[in-house]
Amino acid sequence: MSLSEALLDLQELTRRLRRECPWDREQTERTIVPHTVEEAYEVADAALVGDAKELHDELGDLLFQVYFLALLLEERGAGDLESVARDVHAKLVRRHPHVFGDAEARTAGRVRERWETIKTEQEGRVGIFHEVAESLPGLLLARKVQRRAAAVGYDWPDLAGPLAKVREELGELEVAVADAGPRAPETEPDLETFHELGDVLFTVVNVARRLNVDPELALRGTTRRFVERVELAADLAAAEGQEWRELELEAQDAYYERAKESLV
Repeated sequence: MSLSEALLDLQELTRRLRRECPWDREQTERTIVPHTVEEAYEVADAALVGDAKELHDELGDLLFQVYFLALLLEERGAGDLESVARDVHAKLVRRHPHVFGDAEARTAGRVRERWETIKTEQEGRVGIFHEVAESLPGLLLARKVQRRAAAVGYDWPDLAGPLAKVREELGELEVAVADAGPRAPETEPDLETFHELGDVLFTVVNVARRLNVDPELALRGTTRRFVERVELAADLAAAEGQEWRELELEAQDAYYERAKESLV
């Protein structure tokens, strides 16, 4: 089967599901988008762990989401899969004059700079933070805002600036925590502590941006490793007749370190 045949078959399947499946018939953009976001995260997870088989499967699920949302556009007379494909094709050509024209951009950084220029000069985007989707996860929203600011020159010249800012913000957070005192679980946070913690996270994202690290994927990777280590630590304790929940923190941490060493 050729690529075109496979894509047309998927399009026809999407149309049939929309006509004949009670669940698919009821969906709207608002109800389907949470599934789209979920599938995008599952693609990211598969890519992050390097699982090619899982990535192959999740990409299929995400592709179906694109087909379904394009069909909803078609039903409203606002476009269709063909127009979506043609428009993104035209946009990619327009934003790559160093490939399809005579412009020069020898580095990835220069390519990104040209993208921002093209968006404002050729595509009519207005303002520094044009079309930044506030529905993005917080870490990615912060990075995108920082990138837009950097595109107009509002950025530190090197990594020393954001690193120093992290230390400064951590100091301010410590002061806020000391002033606020202990807080009971499941209660409103101290407002000053709330703001200072946000400042810490924002500056850490800035460091990640300067290091070309995706903060969302980095955090998800660390979270995954933590889960694996804690689960293995609990298994190690159980193998020695210990109940993980009943151990003191020091003993739990000892098992955690053993698990960490074995998973390196």
